Amino acid sequence: MILPALLTSAGFNIVICIGFFSLYSILRKQSFNVKVYFGQRLAQLKPGQKNHYFFDRLVPSAGWLVKAWEASDDDIYACGGIDGLVFLKIIVFCIRIFSVAAVLCVFIVLPVNLFGQAITQTTPESQMDIFTIRNVPEGSTGLWAHFFALYVISVTAYVLLYIEFKNVARMRLEQAISFPRKPSHYTVLVRGIPWSPGESYSEVVRKHFSSWYNLSYLAHQMVYQSGAIQKIMMETERMYKVLRETPINHYVQPITLECLPPSNPLKTVAAAETETTFKKNKHSHKSDMKEKECAAAFVFFRTRYAAMVASHTIQSKDPMLWVSDFAPEPHDVYWPNLCIPYKYLWIRKTLVFIGSIVFSVWFLLPTTIVQSLCDIALLESTFPFLRGLSKRHYANIISGYLPSVVLTFFVLLVPPVMLMFATLEGSVSRSGRKRSACCKVIIFFFWNIFLYNLFTGTWWDRMRLLTVSGIKEMATLLGNLVPGQASFFMTYIMTTGWASLAYELTQPFVLLVNWFCQFVLMRKEGYGDLYTFPYHTEVPRALLFALLGFTFAILAPLILPFLLVYYFFAYFVYRNQILNVYITKYNTNGNYWPVAHNALIFSLVVMQIVAAIIFGMKRFGTASGFSFILIIFTLLFNLYCRHKFLPLFTNKAVQDLIEMDRHDEHSGKLEEVLSRLLSSYNKVGSHSGNHPTDLLSPEYEVHSDDPMVVTRPKEDETRKGNPCTDDGAAPGTLECNTESYMLQYVKHKTEYTDLLLEHHIV
Repeated sequence: MILPALLTSAGFNIVICIGFFSLYSILRKQSFNVKVYFGQRLAQLKPGQKNHYFFDRLVPSAGWLVKAWEASDDDIYACGGIDGLVFLKIIVFCIRIFSVAAVLCVFIVLPVNLFGQAITQTTPESQMDIFTIRNVPEGSTGLWAHFFALYVISVTAYVLLYIEFKNVARMRLEQAISFPRKPSHYTVLVRGIPWSPGESYSEVVRKHFSSWYNLSYLAHQMVYQSGAIQKIMMETERMYKVLRETPINHYVQPITLECLPPSNPLKTVAAAETETTFKKNKHSHKSDMKEKECAAAFVFFRTRYAAMVASHTIQSKDPMLWVSDFAPEPHDVYWPNLCIPYKYLWIRKTLVFIGSIVFSVWFLLPTTIVQSLCDIALLESTFPFLRGLSKRHYANIISGYLPSVVLTFFVLLVPPVMLMFATLEGSVSRSGRKRSACCKVIIFFFWNIFLYNLFTGTWWDRMRLLTVSGIKEMATLLGNLVPGQASFFMTYIMTTGWASLAYELTQPFVLLVNWFCQFVLMRKEGYGDLYTFPYHTEVPRALLFALLGFTFAILAPLILPFLLVYYFFAYFVYRNQILNVYITKYNTNGNYWPVAHNALIFSLVVMQIVAAIIFGMKRFGTASGFSFILIIFTLLFNLYCRHKFLPLFTNKAVQDLIEMDRHDEHSGKLEEVLSRLLSSYNKVGSHSGNHPTDLLSPEYEVHSDDPMVVTRPKEDETRKGNPCTDDGAAPGTLECNTESYMLQYVKHKTEYTDLLLEHHIV
């Protein structure tokens, strides 16, 4: 790509971003756009509350940047949960590592590249090559600058990755301690329930768990084929039929039949008829239940420890039967997939894997077309009717801006398709479905956007050298031509990165729908559908740009300023969106960080492999050998982090669970917690607004309009001084001592989690 084409693309994207950012600062001040830009704030308001905004309504301003900067981590956590903090930690990590890389590479490596003089004759197509490592002669001592930068960037990345992995693991432990009464802590999702002739699935589950978990088994809730029909709804419908068919004298006041004296004839007659009707409905109800029951159930236990044991234990000799795992939170359950037979899940996963490969192969066509647009001279020689195109005034737009725009439009199809694939796999939680889609999009981006564009550009420039003899010649070809792709990825960062932030900020689609509802359909409330943060779209994009930054940092340092502009604006934009726009209906509790860690390790390895190949090609054998040693060290570092921290993301600490069980038992809150637990999975559909983190805590009040939307009331000023008065216990009693101990336990949770990291995960 020629330099004027790159400057043209930069100019277009700068104008677009400035225009959209200015437009957003005006649109967010208009009262009829409140549901579009403040969905998060509206979701947190109680009924009857109003939110007023006083702005200079028609003047662009940067007030939203200041508010996003001033927001604390506690504010982000209150709105976006741990996942929101983890995503911002990914952005902050990239800002830190690429700031270090920019200082080293722009001020040390770039001058070495610029004055290398390995390229004696430049053409319009090779103007950008003088800024890359291709301009450094073979055996030049200036390559020590590249080697030094490679080691500093790698070591800095190790330190930052270790610190962030440890911080996210601590956040998960602190949340488990601070919010100990989640329904999922007591609940196990059991699938693959074996069929027994003459018995319903419910009876089979009851017999199994009452036999093998007699002391800890509490109850169970079957899953029905209709998706989210819960047991209490079925029981309510059955009792309604019983009461409707029971004849009762209209002149008699409605009373409970069990309260009548035995000699009362009304009780005798009515009870007999009621019993007959009840048995008839019960028989028909059981037959309906057998037809609607699925081979899946939520099983409730009396303690967290018992639920953990059941979830990690093989229940039978056949691993395909009685498959148990911790249940998702009630608001996180993806009900349509619960009835999928467990024995068929491997078929679904195989088909999804094949479908992903087919989709990736199909995507090679637009990728090849995009690379062909970058070289107008090759297009003119391939297609004679395009001769003279390079002399047009719009030639720079075609080669500099159009390829990245075309690729961006095709990339928009990827996240929805991968989310559909993740749904077909059979994920039983909404957060798991989105995390699975995120992993698929990352793999797709790394292969189709990065690697295939890299090799397509390489082979497109050498169409006559498709037959390469030997790995050495391929490595030489790769080392010569990889730096030449930096200019294309610079335009891609501007078009897909900068412009996507402007699109994310203004939300044009939701905005247009909102205007249509208000001004065409004349709906006063307008449109502003509350939706969650698109992690499966934004996390892969941020990690793809990190891969580009690591790969081209020492090869073409000019890419680093473009990346830093993206990450700096992304920090403000995403903080603003988490605080104001997106609500949190469900959360993975930080499970996006292991995904990001693996992607960043892969990026480091790619950077080191490419550097080792290029050092070898430049006859700088010492640096090439030490680069391969660095690759081994990176893999060992990744293995160490996985052994030290990853168990905290896949398991729960037994010490935590037993400690919380003891606290509930000593404080006398166990029965209340268990009574709330039995109705926790009876909610049909999702709720509006942010979900509470601790659904079973008694300090949460349940609103009458939606039993799942709860808010923590303000603490009474008269009770702040003595925590023991919350339960009415006198100082010195067991309840008071236990409560005080638990408060101190939570107060010093940071030291406690440090001990866990130090002693439990080694």
